[in-house]
Amino acid sequence: MLSKTVVAVSFLIILLYGNLFIEVEGIGVNWGSQASHPLPPATVVRLLRENGIQKVKLFEADSQILRALSRSGIQVMVGIPNDLLAPIAGSVAVAERWVSQNVSAHVSSNGVDIRYVAVGNEPFLKSFNGTFESITLPALQNIQSALIKAGLASQVKVTVPLNADVYESATNLPSAGDFRAEIRDLMISIVKFLSDNQAPFTINIYPFISLYNDPHFPVEFAFFDGTGSPINDNGRIYDNVLDANYDTLVWSLQKNGFGNMSIIVGEVGWPTDGDKNANMQYARRYNQGFMNRQKAGRGTPMRPGPMDAYLFSLIDEDAKSIQPGNFERHWGIFYIDGQPKYQLSLGNGNGLVPAKGVRHMAKKWCVLAASANLQDPQLGPSVSYACDHADCTSLGYGSSCGSLNLAQNVSYAFNSYYQVSDQLDSACKFPGLSVITTNDPSVGSCKFKIMIKSDSSGGEASAPFKRSVAVLLLLWMCVYIVL
Repeated sequence: MLSKTVVAVSFLIILLYGNLFIEVEGIGVNWGSQASHPLPPATVVRLLRENGIQKVKLFEADSQILRALSRSGIQVMVGIPNDLLAPIAGSVAVAERWVSQNVSAHVSSNGVDIRYVAVGNEPFLKSFNGTFESITLPALQNIQSALIKAGLASQVKVTVPLNADVYESATNLPSAGDFRAEIRDLMISIVKFLSDNQAPFTINIYPFISLYNDPHFPVEFAFFDGTGSPINDNGRIYDNVLDANYDTLVWSLQKNGFGNMSIIVGEVGWPTDGDKNANMQYARRYNQGFMNRQKAGRGTPMRPGPMDAYLFSLIDEDAKSIQPGNFERHWGIFYIDGQPKYQLSLGNGNGLVPAKGVRHMAKKWCVLAASANLQDPQLGPSVSYACDHADCTSLGYGSSCGSLNLAQNVSYAFNSYYQVSDQLDSACKFPGLSVITTNDPSVGSCKFKIMIKSDSSGGEASAPFKRSVAVLLLLWMCVYIVL
């Protein structure tokens, strides 16, 4: 009887949960939260699981997100924002308090599988003008001390996600790579500290940024199709910029005595909007090309084998700073509502699985009134106000809505503000200029979005509980029948 019971129970578990444990070896994603209407964390965790994503990188220790990751089987890298580096660098007690609240509490009580603490985010960017150079290493050391005191240092490792501008090559060949001259001593100190604590070097590599910053950059060299002009570095052939950039880091480490150090690619991806080179076709080409390499186990000439990497990013963030460029809000492989942007296989042979249970607001839009005068002196200030408080990054040159006429541009701006304001009637009262319509004003590939309802109350929060109860009832019935 017992063997029959075991078989029956096993069958039910496989039947009910088998589809949730399809995993892709090593694939991770960045989960940013700078959105006006973020999806409930439970919804996102389900999205991660159903797409076979095993690892997630967070930019800050959001307690709701960490609780949602409880016992999910997803490995977590939790981040410390740059603005916390100074207090943590200045006090071991502050570091201990941060680790206690944001690591220990979730590991011990909530069963969150935290593997890394990312201390800062690209703190040595040239644009920061050295702001964080004197405090990053002390902050790293204090967090490590706090992890040791908490008894977590063997399972939770420290790292510092760095931009690829921390190293350079005088000849543009990877073998000439070394750390940037003005921070070389600091970099070697950080690398030594990481090495001494068996911690990885984390680097963010963006071929798109190379193309964005240099109009003469060879486009084909950004992708993995082998159609670009290759680079020959003493017999090592590079047919794409990711490999060349990665191996420039490998050489930088090797020259300074750390040739065997483990490397994590903390961010790698391609945006879909906000620039002439940020589009669906290029994003799919790049991300699918990268995933195909991972699946095939292909690495670089200096480091064969798949990379330990995190795609950037999971979901669009419509409230993110656009100081680097309008594309910053469009890195997601999913839209803000959790719907896939394009067909992408993460390695399990299937396309992306959309988020479940997402609710949208009513199908209505705020647009320029037919009676409005395009010469109205309030038109310009109204559009500026709308775009200052919403997301108009798709209106730029070469973007998905870059070919709209003046009236359509105004409508897009008005609607963006209306949607981010939860479709309040008062958000569509630009004097003598705006009107609410139920006719979709989208034009071709330019979509006038409808906002999602982002409250996490109701069915979403209780869905996992309901499923668990159903499983237990079915298991109990099975045992009862067999016995």
